[in-house]
Amino acid sequence: MSLKTVLILLGLALATIFALVCVLLTRERSPRSCQHLPPEQEEDVEDGQSLVFADLSPEEMSQVVRYLQGHLGVPLVEASRARPSDNCIASVDLQVPAKAEALRFLDGAGARPPREALAVLYFGQQPEPNITEYVVGPLPVPAYHRDVTVPKYGGKVPYHRRPVTGREYADINALVQGELKKAPRFLAACCESDGTDLVTLTTAPRGFKSGDRVTWFVLFHNVAGTGYYLSPVGLEVLVDHGDLHVSRWRLRQVFYNGRYFASTGDLEQEFVAGVLEVVRLKQPQADAVLGSMKPRRPPGSPGPLQFEPQGPRYSVRNNHITFQGWSIAFGMNPNTGPRLFDIRYRGERIIYELSLQEALALYGSNCPGGMSTRYLDGSFGIGRFAYELVQGLDCPYTATYVDQHYLAESDTPKTNQKSLCIFEHDSALPLRRHFSDSQSFYYGGLRKNTLVIRTISTLINYDYIWDFMFHGNGAVEVRVHATGYISSSFFHGQGTDYGNRVGPHTLGTMHLHHIHYKVDLDVDGQLNSLETQDMEYEFVKDPWSTQNTIERPYLRRERLEKEDEAAFPLNAPMPRYLSFVSPNPNKWEHPRSYRIQIISFAGKHLPTSSSMERSISWGRYQLAVTRRKEEEPTSTSIYNQNDPWTPTVAFADFINNETITNEDLVAWITVGFLHVPHAEDIPNTVTVGNGVGFFLRPYNYFNEDPSVDSSDSVYFSSEQDAGACGANPLACLSSATTCAPRLPPFHFGGFLNL
Repeated sequence: MSLKTVLILLGLALATIFALVCVLLTRERSPRSCQHLPPEQEEDVEDGQSLVFADLSPEEMSQVVRYLQGHLGVPLVEASRARPSDNCIASVDLQVPAKAEALRFLDGAGARPPREALAVLYFGQQPEPNITEYVVGPLPVPAYHRDVTVPKYGGKVPYHRRPVTGREYADINALVQGELKKAPRFLAACCESDGTDLVTLTTAPRGFKSGDRVTWFVLFHNVAGTGYYLSPVGLEVLVDHGDLHVSRWRLRQVFYNGRYFASTGDLEQEFVAGVLEVVRLKQPQADAVLGSMKPRRPPGSPGPLQFEPQGPRYSVRNNHITFQGWSIAFGMNPNTGPRLFDIRYRGERIIYELSLQEALALYGSNCPGGMSTRYLDGSFGIGRFAYELVQGLDCPYTATYVDQHYLAESDTPKTNQKSLCIFEHDSALPLRRHFSDSQSFYYGGLRKNTLVIRTISTLINYDYIWDFMFHGNGAVEVRVHATGYISSSFFHGQGTDYGNRVGPHTLGTMHLHHIHYKVDLDVDGQLNSLETQDMEYEFVKDPWSTQNTIERPYLRRERLEKEDEAAFPLNAPMPRYLSFVSPNPNKWEHPRSYRIQIISFAGKHLPTSSSMERSISWGRYQLAVTRRKEEEPTSTSIYNQNDPWTPTVAFADFINNETITNEDLVAWITVGFLHVPHAEDIPNTVTVGNGVGFFLRPYNYFNEDPSVDSSDSVYFSSEQDAGACGANPLACLSSATTCAPRLPPFHFGGFLNL
């Protein structure tokens, strides 16, 4: 063997040894993957009971559609193609079982309730067109249906109250496009447009009296990839679409820059005659349009990341969640959005139902579309328009994501994948703590870790973030944040009386957001009473110095006996402590109670003199407590939007001064805020300061704070080694987190089902 060959082999050997050393060193430095451990065993073991509240599966929805198609004896047109003169299936959802029946099953005293669906049908091809609701069951193989419309609403539901479908909007848009062609020279001058690149935005309600179906549509420049809501062109049209035959629909009026016209032809005529004042707008450019959300800088280094070193500490099975003593059944109504049932803590039911009811957005403007807008978002579909969540932004990257299914305006079920998320949140705040620097030296505390259930609804321009949070001390927090784009009007005249100018020709119009919730608390049983507590001052002579007086605060307690006493007007003073109380005491002889604490800065409610106020009469009250009735399941109806003058459900009728002592009670809660858009709402509204909600807090329900039993509790004294892992869980983190989280590849498919 030559010297050259020996040297080559020696070199290869050294290179191999060097490579192996590098691999070993790199492997030592590389964090190992985190080892996931199962969640701690919960007190109550899921046995499928929560499935009585589970949303319908796509298969169940399809079975209901097939059953209705074969058993109603009338022709049904697929809803996405149906004209007003057709019959169609508008929606299919779960029919929630009656509470008494559900509780008998949940508490082991009765059989499982039959699983049923609620189907809403529009019957346009009948001598008397109407909306009919059927309960269909039992699932999964339906064998019966019954008409529940009259028992539920006290009469038939007129056809004009139906929500507007996608097909109806498409036909309206075709009509508007045809009318715009009658004003080509005006459009070219005002907007550098032929009309085809303008987009319409609906308003609601639709008219001034029952039976009307007349809607103002606001026109905007449409620029792909950005929110058109900030680019109004000053043109609005009033469309009458009440007739069953689309060919008879008409454009009633036109508004432009402060003036009203009978038609687009009249508008064109005045422009050609030179008597129309025109504001000439340039066609917006995608790279400079008002409201673009495209990043202006390249990505920087990533921010802090929340992850579970040993896997989630909660468990999700079907529609059931358990977490450190909490047990929750969850679901989604396609109209009203998220709903929770049978919420228990440490095995005891605290809340039977916690559900969103309605979201109102009421606007002011000096343009007809803006000034007449009172959106009732349940009519559009709060749950239906909860789309896929973006992991790492809408929710923590490692959250659990759940698909939601719905059937609306189609005979085929649709899926909004990953549209609800569940995660444990470290709020970076102590739940409780104390540092002792007196007598003895010690530290004790507990991190504020919370289970969060979240979904986000996009309702035209606005995005609502719905949170339900479960704390380690037995408290429940409900919160909503508003973000998305503001709605706007064309800036003209005295526009700043109704908002702030946020662009060259854009007025950010003032509006209020009012949100309504149903809270069916069952505190230590179904029979509860309502107790208030507040402070007063009494002036007394000092017992030790009778020539002096002292202002001594004392506690004033009161039991409210009637519903009228328990209806607290919006923005009026309310007792600072208001609780659902049980007849049973805790160890200290106080009634076991849960306190309702509202965090809200709502705007003013619509005056009761308004012809449409009764349709949103729930907004009169920040809190109203009523006796629970099966025939009062919701505070509003999807049919109230298009006929607010004769509401299908009027919440004010729920309050009829019945006794509320030792009864099954429901708390109806309104939260909200006034929003006056400003420059910083561009490109869109931030969540900071735009969050409201309420707490449900244990008040003498326990004998002590239940979080003392948490395995996350921390305590060490001056006589201990605080760095000892066995005594202090925080000292274990350095070794427990020497692993890297296993993050799945980022994926987003939220545009697929649009």
